[in-house]
Amino acid sequence: MDVLTDHLTQSSSESVGVSDEEDELGRCQGAELRFETLEEEAGPLCDIRALVLRYRHGYGRGCVWCVCGVVMFAAAFLLAFAVLSGRYHCSLLGDQDKQQGGGANTPAEAGAGLYLGELREMMRKLLQDEDIHNTVSRISRVSHPPGSSEGTTVASEILRRFSQLHMEHTWTESLYATLQFPDRAQTSSLQLVDSTGLVSEEIRLNPSDFCPYSATGNYTGGVVYANYGRPEDFNWLRSVGVSVVGQVVVMRVGGGVSFAEKVWLAERGGAGGALIYPDPADLPQDPRRLGLNSHTAVSEHVHLGSGDPFTPGFPSFNHTRFPPIQSSGLPLIPALPITASVAVKLLSQLSGPVCPPSWRGRLPYVRCVLGPEFRSGRRVQMVVHNVMTPVLLNNIFSSLVGRVEPDQYIILGAQRDSLGPGAVKSGVGTAILLELARTFSVMVKNGFSPRRSLLFVSWDAGDFGNVGATEWLEGYLSMLHLKAVAYFSLDQAVMGDDFLSAYTSPLLVDLLDAAIRQVEHPKHAGQTIFSQAEKEGGSWRIMKPLYLNSGAYSFTAFAGVPAMELRFTEERAYPFVNTPLDSLHRLQEVLGGRLGVTGRSLGQLVGEMVLRLAHDRILPLRITSYAQTVLQFSAQLNRHSVELQSRELSPQWLFSARGDYSRAAETLQRVIDYSDLHDPTTARIYNTRIMKVEYYFLSQYVSTMETPFRHVIHGRGNHTLSALTEHLALLTSDPRRFDESRFRRQLALFTWTLQGAANALNGDVWTIHNTHTYTH
Repeated sequence: MDVLTDHLTQSSSESVGVSDEEDELGRCQGAELRFETLEEEAGPLCDIRALVLRYRHGYGRGCVWCVCGVVMFAAAFLLAFAVLSGRYHCSLLGDQDKQQGGGANTPAEAGAGLYLGELREMMRKLLQDEDIHNTVSRISRVSHPPGSSEGTTVASEILRRFSQLHMEHTWTESLYATLQFPDRAQTSSLQLVDSTGLVSEEIRLNPSDFCPYSATGNYTGGVVYANYGRPEDFNWLRSVGVSVVGQVVVMRVGGGVSFAEKVWLAERGGAGGALIYPDPADLPQDPRRLGLNSHTAVSEHVHLGSGDPFTPGFPSFNHTRFPPIQSSGLPLIPALPITASVAVKLLSQLSGPVCPPSWRGRLPYVRCVLGPEFRSGRRVQMVVHNVMTPVLLNNIFSSLVGRVEPDQYIILGAQRDSLGPGAVKSGVGTAILLELARTFSVMVKNGFSPRRSLLFVSWDAGDFGNVGATEWLEGYLSMLHLKAVAYFSLDQAVMGDDFLSAYTSPLLVDLLDAAIRQVEHPKHAGQTIFSQAEKEGGSWRIMKPLYLNSGAYSFTAFAGVPAMELRFTEERAYPFVNTPLDSLHRLQEVLGGRLGVTGRSLGQLVGEMVLRLAHDRILPLRITSYAQTVLQFSAQLNRHSVELQSRELSPQWLFSARGDYSRAAETLQRVIDYSDLHDPTTARIYNTRIMKVEYYFLSQYVSTMETPFRHVIHGRGNHTLSALTEHLALLTSDPRRFDESRFRRQLALFTWTLQGAANALNGDVWTIHNTHTYTH
């Protein structure tokens, strides 16, 4: 460590980018000019002392020697200066290449003489296919929900493996959270009842199928089919006069909408209950072709949020008695997952308007109608018996400490628990996490000195809404925006090997773009992921927005940390997630036995990005990315300018804030590009500002407890850009529902968050020059 510190000190005070051999040459030449420190030295050109002694023996002869010596010394000095100057210039060019894309010839500043290309090659050689396969096999043998003995066994195994890696710190953190499980004494049920309320038919359910955090109790009503349960689906039902008020809504799995969002939208529409089933059109249901059977349901939690819903916005550490607060995202209506065969039994008996063609699934014997009446006059009665239980959870951490900026963390995490075997749900992510931890720990032994710290985390209670991860974020929120550089979620990372999807913060897009150009596609030898994506329609298709149930979502939307979740998939959906059929055997059948190869490619892709973040002097995050997002919204405002002006609503403040943010981000990027980044103080200042960009987009005007996802771009609530856009659209689609006072408030919340981000990017108070003109 001392040698490393000395090397960095010399690198900053001497010519930047000069090698050790060149340093030695430079010190020798510098010594020739310091007469007072010279000792006897060998060599006819460097021995200035010998020239002085010869001068005493004779003026004439000494003069000749002196002149020759001076001429030769001058020639040698100029030659050395030219060589070193040229090498210094090349060093600077190399560093510029590194900042732009990460070249193979870039030396690792803290890498003990290793180059980025050498580190990349070392990582590729160390990542192993077999370890990934074996870990998934061990973890997915049986179900391992939080608090179970099987879950404790898996946790012990991961803790042991972290400890064997000789990481610098390995520890666990415990917390109590309130989870919901099926009641063992009373099982949930579904019946058809006649007009008098008597049960006419009992519909068989699997007792282990449930939606965590559903409301309990019973409800009886007619049935309305609502397709995927998306906002546009409920809007369409309303437009054709089909009401869900007082009805049980039946919805399909999928459609880009989580179970929690489906149930929340049904409740908001006035429904009394929700049933969710897998349709063969979305999830293949031919067991001979790797599909679900018609008697398997898909289970998922229905809390519209993340973390413990009974401690919203603050942590559940130490099992302290908290005030009686519960998340507003907990549903007030009962919800149950049902199988395709149960859905057939219900939907085949409905009467009412015919569904639009796009709503028709592939349920056999079902003529798609909307309901709500049964042809027989019967109704459905659903009963949900779940119980809330406090459960001791354990998150497991292991870290490699950075050598230059140890208080900046690059975090990698994966869910450990699963209500089923969870080969995809928890096994793959855990396996890749452990393999990356092993790989980087060996790299450190072999000479890699990461500039920043690497933190590897196994999260508990992911199946209940990323509870373990969110509670940790809530406990350390005050410090994370100053320390967390980025988060990479490895959850459900391999569900196929055809297409890569990256659910990401825009700040990480450039980093991902560089990484996919370096990693070979797992299914197409000799081609990078980038080149294959370009053949299939463009690499831009890889980038997708963060979504609510993502393991990365809370990090960005709640904590303001740039986050990403990566996933390999097939064109044909992997149907077994969140079911008892999510086994290693079925995953290997989908992949053709290529789990290890695909997992290794995903690990290498994440490793590439982690390597850059741990290596580069300046964090390679695109700080100008959000300017484009706001610009697109400004264009929408312009399209509604006539309607806004007629209501005396001016978006001028927002346009001004957008301009201020764009200029501030571009100015900061330009200053970084032209700064001496070899000065550690300068680099530190810029990195601190870069790390705060995501955090600036957390609205300071809403409560963390009432609105935990405060991010104005990725969050949820009236303060967000999406809510503002949705409300703005009412000006043309349904002007009577447009609320001027609400729109003014939404516009103000978003504008001042954006202006605050612009002010913060500017840096010092004397560099902020905001001039606001009052307009009527």
